[in-house]
Amino acid sequence: MNRRTVLALAAGALMLSACTGTGGTTKGADAKAADDPSKVSGAIKVLTQRTDLVADGTMKKYAAEFNKTYPKVKVEFEALTNYETEVKIRMNTENYGDVLLIPAVIKKDDYPRFFASLGTEAERSKKYLFTDYTTVDGKVYGQSPIGVIPGFLYNKKVWEEAGVTQWPATPAEFVTALKAIKSKTDAVPYYTNFAAQWPLSQWTQVNGSVNCDTQATTELAEGDPWAEGADLRVGDQLLHDIVREKLIEKDPTTTNWEESKPRLAKGELATQWLGTWAIIQFQDAARKAGVNPADIGFMPFPAQKDGKFCAVVAPDYNQAVNVHSKNKPAARAWIDWFTDKSGYDKDNLAISPLKDAPLPQVLKPYEDTGVKLIELDDAQGARVKQIDNQSEIGIYAPEYRQNLVDLARGAKQGDLDDFFADLSKRWTETQATLGS
Repeated sequence: MNRRTVLALAAGALMLSACTGTGGTTKGADAKAADDPSKVSGAIKVLTQRTDLVADGTMKKYAAEFNKTYPKVKVEFEALTNYETEVKIRMNTENYGDVLLIPAVIKKDDYPRFFASLGTEAERSKKYLFTDYTTVDGKVYGQSPIGVIPGFLYNKKVWEEAGVTQWPATPAEFVTALKAIKSKTDAVPYYTNFAAQWPLSQWTQVNGSVNCDTQATTELAEGDPWAEGADLRVGDQLLHDIVREKLIEKDPTTTNWEESKPRLAKGELATQWLGTWAIIQFQDAARKAGVNPADIGFMPFPAQKDGKFCAVVAPDYNQAVNVHSKNKPAARAWIDWFTDKSGYDKDNLAISPLKDAPLPQVLKPYEDTGVKLIELDDAQGARVKQIDNQSEIGIYAPEYRQNLVDLARGAKQGDLDDFFADLSKRWTETQATLGS
């Protein structure tokens, strides 16, 4: 299974009002860190969506390293293929593992019902990134072991063959670059992954990068995402223009996600909008295809603020301790160790949640070019999901961008301005209905 985090978030956003489970408690609890690892004991079950890492034995290797520090803790893993759906059902009981990834379906205000606190935000934010994403009333209920950045994966050799050696700094420059790839190489300039659906939802992650705005989530909650110049409007316009200019595959309905990895590695495809989480998958595909993994590049969204590119760093799934766990110290020990010591971030070429950690080597070009990394304020994240759910737009789901692609390629009738106007109307009317 691939780490389709945004797909999971989309599912959660759509199901938000359907169920938040009944297995939780309103009292809350703390999962305190133990002072002496040798005194921590018990068996814990860790739920994960990484079926691939459980199947190939990687998670067992992590557990073996963990046991060097915590020898009295037995760790069992359970990998779930359809993680969001299966865990949502389990959370109607008390039996949902000792450590789990917080499902997107759970409302933030309900975190204390289902998860034990890891400590105060005031304390944890000194050491870790992303703490506000799981903070309720000053307490933190989850921690992501990695951070991810959205961006374009691209084949460096193909772009160079087309004569493009600098990252495009505007959407217009990006489209011009894709046109050069189309005219000067045999590669498909941009691959939509339309049939897989979930990659289209990744386009929402342009939010924050376009205008380099740490309050971009608040802008979604209080403003119009499709107003002229707004981040989502700029991103959607670029996707539309790429498709309209026929810079994509011949038939989007026949795309194949798994096949796209070796095809991009070999230079049959030039570019895809995904995220840093995908880099290692494409590099592995390159090795298997017998081509150089270093040919896989990563570039920011084509927009600059004060002459610099901007990129949003956001958490992956957040690990949490089941509030009903009988072995909270052991569960807390696993989360702390996995976040701080496991090397999971390095193994996945990801960003460490530790504030003093360096960027992974794969992002050295970001350092060299002075790309500004920002973290979004997520205080209004729950409201955004509520607006999205009730407006039935689905900014974290693929359908509306499938409609956008169909509109751009002529498979759907309509006008782009009318398309944006409809989204704006539904979003802002829902805002007004919900109030402040």
